[in-house]
Amino acid sequence: MNKKRLILFGIGLAVTFLIVSYLRKDSPGLYHIQGQTMGTIIYNVKYIDSEVQGLDQMISQELVDFNQSLSTYIPDSEISRLNNTSTFSFESEFFYPVLKVSQEIFKNTNGAFDPSIGPLVQAWGFGPDKKIPNPDSLTIDSLKSIIGFENVLFDETSITIPSNFQIDFSAIAKGYAVDVVADLLEEQGLTNYMVEIGGEVRCRGVNNEGKPWALGIEDPTVNSSEQRLMAIVRLKNLSLATSGNYRNYYKKNGKIYAHIIDPRTGYTANHNLLSASVFAPDCMTADAYATAFMVLGLEYSKQIIKAQNLDAFLIYRSENGMESFVSEGIRPFLEMNKVGGN
Repeated sequence: MNKKRLILFGIGLAVTFLIVSYLRKDSPGLYHIQGQTMGTIIYNVKYIDSEVQGLDQMISQELVDFNQSLSTYIPDSEISRLNNTSTFSFESEFFYPVLKVSQEIFKNTNGAFDPSIGPLVQAWGFGPDKKIPNPDSLTIDSLKSIIGFENVLFDETSITIPSNFQIDFSAIAKGYAVDVVADLLEEQGLTNYMVEIGGEVRCRGVNNEGKPWALGIEDPTVNSSEQRLMAIVRLKNLSLATSGNYRNYYKKNGKIYAHIIDPRTGYTANHNLLSASVFAPDCMTADAYATAFMVLGLEYSKQIIKAQNLDAFLIYRSENGMESFVSEGIRPFLEMNKVGGN
């Protein structure tokens, strides 16, 4: 091979290498973005596509804006200012949608889900102050007089709450944040993704193996360090949210106080339901119903599942030990690890 041909051959190899490298970089693959939000909550975003440059920063900023709107832990957030003034005109796009969904589920659950529960959350030691109190019956009765989502008035531009009311979206915020991030991904043209924030999940399309996304549901009887799975479910175009009494609680004078508070009684919920996993197209709805079911208990939850055409996986204690209920719609996609559904 003469010198000229050798040079041309070398140039051809270099061009081929650059083209292959460019195509490989731009070819579909599995990308994983991880970060932190709402204080110490970890989020994971996975998608199958060509890499979207700057997507991690877009997600991070969207969650910052979301928290600045709805976090009661931020003194100058929209919701904190509402709670201090009783009347507020919305500044962000986040406030009205969560009010609308909250109102719907408040009605569907006969008040078991109620974002005006803020004063009770604080009284029982699960609010921003994290003080462990000992509220007596007189205190609870007094606080119940300033609770009731039916007294919250709002439209698409503003909200008014009675004096001394405190709105708290902590029971729906993670699920809503999942939807916000998922909507951002879809705005970028992504159709195969999984968004998870603190255990609440929304999936669309398939994973990198071309299969529905596989997710685990924890055994509620073991501590968080063990992380034993009760079941595995495969989701496609569906969201999952789980609520339970087995993580967020404290012990005082030998008694356990769980974070699930019944807004209708003012006291922490006490029944045999250990955890509720709810499936819905959007994660905000799934999150709210999962919280409501932990207030309502097993039998009332089953009634709402049927009435609202929901799918759910409920784990509960019975005389026979730990058992589970699996709704018909999700049964084909759920594989039990330990106990069978009834």
